[in-house]
Amino acid sequence: MTLFGLDETRVSQLTAGVRRGMPVDASDNADSAAAGEVFARAAWSGIAEPGDGTAGLLVASLGASVALTAILESWSPVRIGALVRDALGEDPDGPDLVFAAGPSADPTEADAHTSAELELALDAGLQRWRPRLNSGDVIRSLQQAARVDARLLLATDALWPSSLGDLEQHAPLALWWRGVPGALAALPNSIALVGARAATGYGEHIAMEASAGLVDRGFAVVSGAAYGIDGMAHRAALASDGVTVAFLAGGVDRFYPSGHDSLLTRIVASGAVVSELPCGAAPTKWRFLQRNRLIAAASAATVVLEAGWRSGSLNTAGHASALGRPLGAVPGPITSPTSAGCHRLIREFAAVCVTSPTEMAELVGERSIQVPLDFAVTDAGPGPIPRTSDQIRVFDALSGRSPRTVADLSRRAGLSSAAVRGALGGLDLDGAAQEREAGWVRRA
Repeated sequence: MTLFGLDETRVSQLTAGVRRGMPVDASDNADSAAAGEVFARAAWSGIAEPGDGTAGLLVASLGASVALTAILESWSPVRIGALVRDALGEDPDGPDLVFAAGPSADPTEADAHTSAELELALDAGLQRWRPRLNSGDVIRSLQQAARVDARLLLATDALWPSSLGDLEQHAPLALWWRGVPGALAALPNSIALVGARAATGYGEHIAMEASAGLVDRGFAVVSGAAYGIDGMAHRAALASDGVTVAFLAGGVDRFYPSGHDSLLTRIVASGAVVSELPCGAAPTKWRFLQRNRLIAAASAATVVLEAGWRSGSLNTAGHASALGRPLGAVPGPITSPTSAGCHRLIREFAAVCVTSPTEMAELVGERSIQVPLDFAVTDAGPGPIPRTSDQIRVFDALSGRSPRTVADLSRRAGLSSAAVRGALGGLDLDGAAQEREAGWVRRA
């Protein structure tokens, strides 16, 4: 077995540092095959962007090692698609029909259409992944993880949060984490507390009382370690000698925001810091949005404590509701714009109004299911045109000073060259990007 030209011995050496005390499933009899799967999962965590459904389908059906070999050896989308369909079965109503446009009266026609859709998705995926095929990046991330005592968690491990399976093919391919095992084991009995970064004194007071009260009731507290509500929720949990877990949008070796370095260090000592991105990965706006789905999926319920009309915490609320998780929102002063998002959740999206830790705990007991959220812009007034997910990722990859080529942006954003060009066209029209002789730059 070789991956990226590395032999079995080297692969085993590299993966040993991130698998201490985390053996793979007992059914894996061949140590070299198990090490290869671990190495491939680590590689995929940097090759595919978080939430990449095509990568999730490919790895789930073929295994991480075979899937990595497929892109390293430049297998065609037709060959890969045939293997995926064989692995998933030929049932036209099977899980691989994510790519189908709809049912057909002719089963043969429907099956052929499904194959074509799958091959198109795989072709687009290959164009996104191949620019990131770099063995040096994988080796450095593994070495850095070993240096900071970070470990790699796989779905076959006992500590893997089983609730992440609700994300289906958008579930993380692996999780990098630092901390104590008991914190991960506490996730099934956890509640996510999220809210605005620019929190008011009222919001921080509510976050402190909610977090401490939930800890007293035996719950773990989950959040994103951001400034404002997130940070206060973590601090209050630690002050109450409770368990808290922070999900990051970058590598667990580089704490973000930097102002929470000491807070995250304390969380590592008694809780856990988790990310689906490898060590060395930088947080971006797209990754923050994808990180939110992990916060919602890993928790038994989500509570929004304070949020503006378009706060990023509403994205977490949307994920929680789409997954069928109980959703609560804390009301605030009707004159406060920082509580407008909470009032919006209660009024328009049937979130449960909660005002105390007791009521928040009742969300889990009732297991109430919310209506899926669709945060469409309802005001008719002028405003900026919402950016597509591709435009967000390309904008994150642009620099305000150094021009970057399409190939460089493709590698940084994890998109195909064609998708990058399309996104740049929209950003150019919007005045957010400008083409220069040496490449593209971000405009203020």
